[in-house]
Amino acid sequence: MKIFALIAAFLCSTSYGFVSVSPQYRTTSLNGVNIEVDSIGNNIKVKELLQKVEDQRLLSKVAASGLLSKAQEAGITLSKLEPLLALAAEYPDILILVEASGPEVLAILPTVVDLAPGALPLLARAVGVPPSLLSAAGASVLAAAAATVVLVPDDSVASVALQTLVVGLSLPAAGAAFVGSAILGQLTKK
Repeated sequence: MKIFALIAAFLCSTSYGFVSVSPQYRTTSLNGVNIEVDSIGNNIKVKELLQKVEDQRLLSKVAASGLLSKAQEAGITLSKLEPLLALAAEYPDILILVEASGPEVLAILPTVVDLAPGALPLLARAVGVPPSLLSAAGASVLAAAAATVVLVPDDSVASVALQTLVVGLSLPAAGAAFVGSAILGQLTKK
């Protein structure tokens, strides 16, 4: 009787190996965020993003825009990116933050891909901007925000809303200018 149970178990287990997987996508939870993956384990959102990049021929547009040659003329090379990678290796908390923000960042990447073709000429021009000019622009934006808060009276809801709007737009813009200046300064340093 035991041999028949063993043979039945063997037959059932081998036949189960030939059953097709019914769900093509499955959901995996990562830190409370559900991630859809295909039967191989590829993230569906990443696959769709890469397909969108391919469909829009984004890499060809980057090459045609002259962004890479202008970056090289400005002294930006892949070997200059190595210190940034070393910095990430030295401070692994940076990578943890990037990984933790992954699902949120992944949600905005399709929009970035949509906006990228129009932004390429702007980026090509921005590569030639000196880092000190970017820092000055960041400081100017902060000064304009401070001036708005000081000069616009707090006598109405519209005035306070204007102050909030200007400060809300100025702080990220100034931060981006300072970070861009620091990164561009590191990459173009001779």
